[in-house]
Amino acid sequence: MAAKGNSLFGRYRNWRRYRTTVHALEKLSSRELDDLGISRGDIDRIARQSVL
Repeated sequence: MAAKGNSLFGRYRNWRRYRTTVHALEKLSSRELDDLGISRGDIDRIARQSVL
């Protein structure tokens, strides 16, 4: 049996989680991101961490 994250469904689920996170963070204003301690340049890294 394929590992959970390596199956086709697992990879798709991780990609969707990544895209959802990126989309949600990109919708926030710079002020909101600053309140959370996040810069726009951190969005990709944070989204990638969300699928680990």
